[in-house]
Amino acid sequence: MRSYQEVANALAAQIHDGHLAPGQRLPTHRRLAAQWGIAVATATRAMAELKRIGLVVGEPGRGTFVRDQTVRLVPAEYGPGADTVWADLSLTQPLSPPRARLLRSALRQLAAAGDLDAVLRQQPPGGRPQDRAVTAAFLATHRIDADPDRVFLTGGAQHGLDLVARAVLAPGDAVAVDALTYPGFKLIAQTHRLKLIPIPAGGEGPDLAGLAQLCRRRRIRAIYTMPTLHNPLGWVLDSSSRQRLVAVARDHDLVLIEDAAYAFLAHPAPPPLVTLAPERTFWVSSLSKSVAAGVRFGMLVTPVPARPVIAHALRANLASLPGLVTALAVRWLGDGTVTALEAASRHAAEQHQSVLRRQLGDLPVTAHPRSYFAWLAIDPEQRMDRVAAELSRRGIRVSTADMFATTPHVPHAIRIALGTPTPEQLPAALAALREALNTVQI
Repeated sequence: MRSYQEVANALAAQIHDGHLAPGQRLPTHRRLAAQWGIAVATATRAMAELKRIGLVVGEPGRGTFVRDQTVRLVPAEYGPGADTVWADLSLTQPLSPPRARLLRSALRQLAAAGDLDAVLRQQPPGGRPQDRAVTAAFLATHRIDADPDRVFLTGGAQHGLDLVARAVLAPGDAVAVDALTYPGFKLIAQTHRLKLIPIPAGGEGPDLAGLAQLCRRRRIRAIYTMPTLHNPLGWVLDSSSRQRLVAVARDHDLVLIEDAAYAFLAHPAPPPLVTLAPERTFWVSSLSKSVAAGVRFGMLVTPVPARPVIAHALRANLASLPGLVTALAVRWLGDGTVTALEAASRHAAEQHQSVLRRQLGDLPVTAHPRSYFAWLAIDPEQRMDRVAAELSRRGIRVSTADMFATTPHVPHAIRIALGTPTPEQLPAALAALREALNTVQI
């Protein structure tokens, strides 16, 4: 008679070769036992093994389904091509708890709503007034006191950043950015032909004296900044640094673009720039890091004079917000679900960072204690590209420093994202990463 391990191996192979597709319902334990000629207890153990390695997921009352493996970590004995593990340490996934139950409940509530047809109608640019009011009330709990007329709903943070670039900046404008910055903004700058001017890095943030010198030497139009949990270095600017940054912006009449995608992880934190300088700050965030990557819902707070140009850019760029996603997001903003998921994400991030410190704490790692990622400096003699190639050979994906660099000199470093593996799987992924580093000889 076949063992549970043989059955698990065979089913895993069918999942990897596509014979069992993501989302497909698997047979019941009793039916599986009949198909394979094994005892029901053996079938139960085989299913438990598939759950343990992350290939399937069970939903009470509905059954067991094949899990999408696109961004999952899977031990090598069940997956092709990797010598030790397969792990995606490049994507920053939310670390909040499973949300399928929340989604199912919210969809039932939406279905029972009095005017369900409103979800299917075209939404006004920037969102319906009642949805903007709910969002503004949520932002007030994050120390952002903005009138709903200043709040625009977007298709995500990247969409919000693109709107600001499209509406406020012009081709050839110079934008000061950190020497290491968010790759998505680099793409926006390339698309809109903006010139990125790197700000020298200080100890715990940008060198603000260096920024002031840059502004005196050349015409800078705007500053793009992540003052609350910087990506990729994880710093959080203190109150004094924020005041100095605002002072530089006012002295040189600069637009401030504040990216707060990860700010909820650093709660509590000093007041955001949009609170300190509302007359010139565009504050951008989304729910993709706190709720789910597939919930493409963003929030943009603008200065009062900029409302007409942002509204115009929205009409040209996104005729209507997706009604179903917007209704879901606004419901969760208003009923406390997002606040609860943010708290759960902070707790989970602490756990993941604790695992990272145990595995790599003796290496030159830079990270916020509640961040989704960490920055690992590599000996220049080892070379970043060689390390990345060795990691790739072992089935491990990371982000290399060139993705974030805005200077000609690129540091030898990688960013390690912690959101895809589970806490149980993360030690194996980091152990494999350490082994790969040891393999690349100086």
